[in-house]
Amino acid sequence: MFILNQKNSIANHFLAELRDVTVQNDRMRFRKNLERIGEILAYEVSKSLPFSKRKIEGPFGEISTALMQEQPVIISVLRAAVPFYQGIINFFDHADSGFIGAYREEVQEKGEPVTISLNYMAAPDITDKTIILVDPMLATGKSFMKSIQHLLANGTPRRIEIVSAIAAPEGVAHIAENLAIPHRIWTGALDEKLNSNSYIIPGLGDAGDLAFGPKI
Repeated sequence: MFILNQKNSIANHFLAELRDVTVQNDRMRFRKNLERIGEILAYEVSKSLPFSKRKIEGPFGEISTALMQEQPVIISVLRAAVPFYQGIINFFDHADSGFIGAYREEVQEKGEPVTISLNYMAAPDITDKTIILVDPMLATGKSFMKSIQHLLANGTPRRIEIVSAIAAPEGVAHIAENLAIPHRIWTGALDEKLNSNSYIIPGLGDAGDLAFGPKI
């Protein structure tokens, strides 16, 4: 598991602004900071992918450089992931993409288990591909797992890179216990816990609402 804020970097400033209730009032800045974290995590993920030497013809001669052997497939979990996904696709700019509409149903009573509904998927063939599954909040891990289960209708990937801006230990544990496909988790920060409504503490609130406005 890779946790971005375990080392000091400019990413800490972007994460701090994502959490700051005064800065959160600026939706455009909130979206931009999600995009920035996405770009930084995409860069980190790229280091783990297979590279091979290729010859490039330059204006003054040939040069050998290491390039990615193949592009991953980026899968975005709508809607909160849209700006976060944009940061990742900015760096993997030749990658195919897929989109999944997954959301948690409202909990009616305190302590009631979270259920995930999925009502949309458009994705390419993922057979033997490296998948980068993108959602800014890894809370219970259930939306990630349900998304993966539906994606398997399009083939079995070689590996899944799960990328979030903020994660909870419970979600990380849920994925570790239930996902048999080789995978890694990449996150900006690993927070303390989930509350009784399965929101990340301290977290940042509802990423979708902060990026795009409240839903009804």
